[in-house]
Amino acid sequence: MVITHPRPACGRSLEQVVADCVDAGAPAIQLRDKTADGRALTATAARLRATTKSAGAALIVNDRLDVALAVGADGVHLGPDDLPVSAARAIAPPDFLIGYSTDDPEEARRAAAAGADYLGVGAVFGTRSKPGLANEAIGPDRVRRVRAASRLPCLGIGGITLQNAAEILDTAAGIAVLSSVMSASDPGAVVRSLLRLAGGGRRRP
Repeated sequence: MVITHPRPACGRSLEQVVADCVDAGAPAIQLRDKTADGRALTATAARLRATTKSAGAALIVNDRLDVALAVGADGVHLGPDDLPVSAARAIAPPDFLIGYSTDDPEEARRAAAAGADYLGVGAVFGTRSKPGLANEAIGPDRVRRVRAASRLPCLGIGGITLQNAAEILDTAAGIAVLSSVMSASDPGAVVRSLLRLAGGGRRRP
C-alpha cells in the first residue's frame, strides 16, 4: 500500500505520482492529508478514485469515512482517535474495507472483533512521517505478534525501505510505505522494486 503525501518530492502532482504507482502495480493507495479541509480532500479523493479504479487498484482514505463513502472509495483507514471501527462497520457497505492502526496485540484482537479487515502495524523502523516516532521502532517481531493475535492481514508501516522491507515480508505481513515512494525521484520505480521483493502483483490489502 502506498500512502500519499500532498506534495511529492519529485515535483510532480499527486495525481501524476499516484498514476505512476498504480501503473507500476501498486495494489492500493491510501490518501492521507492531515491538512486539507473536507471539500479539498473530497475533490482530491475523487480524482484519485478515477485513477485507481481504471488501474484495478484500491483507494483507501485515511481517517475520513465520510469522504471515502462520498467518492466511492474502497475503504477507510482509522486510528485510535478516529471513528470507532464498530461504528464505521455499522454504516459502511458490506464489501467496504476498514483498516485500523495498532501495534498492540490485544487492541488488534478487539479491532478484529469490531469488524476491521486489516491492520497497519508500526512504526516498525521508526518514522519521520509522524511527529515523535522517529526513534520509536517496534521491530518486525511485534508485527508478527499482532498478526497472530488478530488473525487479520497486517501491513507493517514506518521507516520501510528497499533495504529492510524483506524483514517485514518475512513475517507474512504486507508493507505500507510513504516516504520511500513519496520522496523518490521516480516513485514508480520504487514501487516496482518493492513488488519484486514481495513477489506480488495487484491484489487488495
